[in-house]
Amino acid sequence: MNSSSPSDRASLPVQTIVPTMADIRAAAARLAPVAVRTPLLEVPALSRRVGGRLLIKAEALQRTGSFKFRGAFNRISLIPAADRPKGVVAFSSGNHAQGVACAAAMLGAPATIVMPSDAPAIKIENTKGYGAKVITYDRLKENREAIGAKLAAETGATLVKPFDDPGLIAGQGTVGLEIAEQCLALGLTPDQVIVPASGGGLLAGVATAVQSIYPNARAIVAEPAGYEDHARSLEAGRRVAINPGASTLCDALMSPEPGEITWAINSRAITGAVAAADPEVAEAMRQAFLHLKLVVEPGGAVGLAAALLGKLPTEGKVTVVVCSGGNVDPELFARILGRAI
Repeated sequence: MNSSSPSDRASLPVQTIVPTMADIRAAAARLAPVAVRTPLLEVPALSRRVGGRLLIKAEALQRTGSFKFRGAFNRISLIPAADRPKGVVAFSSGNHAQGVACAAAMLGAPATIVMPSDAPAIKIENTKGYGAKVITYDRLKENREAIGAKLAAETGATLVKPFDDPGLIAGQGTVGLEIAEQCLALGLTPDQVIVPASGGGLLAGVATAVQSIYPNARAIVAEPAGYEDHARSLEAGRRVAINPGASTLCDALMSPEPGEITWAINSRAITGAVAAADPEVAEAMRQAFLHLKLVVEPGGAVGLAAALLGKLPTEGKVTVVVCSGGNVDPELFARILGRAI
């Protein structure tokens, strides 16, 4: 990790800055009054199924229905109060959008969110419900980064990126800090933590926190089939972009490549990669509902699918799975529960 002091880091180009454990603990202090300390759940039937201890970090129960609130609130908290009235701009398929919209409203910053026109309707409506202005785009023909950058430049707003930002990663790292503290309270040492990834912000934060406290814990990246950009990057030893366009239920995990800052962390932290196809993700969603009574969206269930379907060794191990969100379209969820998918 970057060993420079906070004052030194402030003057460095953003791509050289990675969050430290101190940054994550500072984020936890900011979030303590407003975020949910989500439970670490275990169902004996599922643990027996994997032949070890299977613990589920239920981020679907977080404010706005996903872990994204943590990073958004921490990042916007770092904007000087005098600049917050200029607003924030973000681009997202839904969960980051909702997290930014909610956090911005709480911190007095107007929010404009660039969202794909085919994002789940519930995510678009929820984002508007938090008071944000939503601008839609065609994800196959338009570039969301360019749209967001243009809006920020025109208005003076702060661009709050979905994953490649040190303050945002530190906020997501509070998920890992809680996992470590909860395992400690249970008297357990996690052997592996499975984290879903798109651009890799949650993974980077969780890996930093968990491995700071449990250095031997493996960090496993979980991705939807067709969007294994982290797995391919690990194999190549560098960031590799995939060709977007593959069909997947996991609308929240469709980034074509890891971020620059996230890859600087994850390239060292990740010790394994797993992927799950749509039918496997759907089955994991059903299992989460039946056994945990949780509504988990497709992108949030990828890691659980990998664990339940034997895609990595779990026998005799303590495995933690982050179920990262629960913002699934009701009609899609009903079809999945009814085994129509």
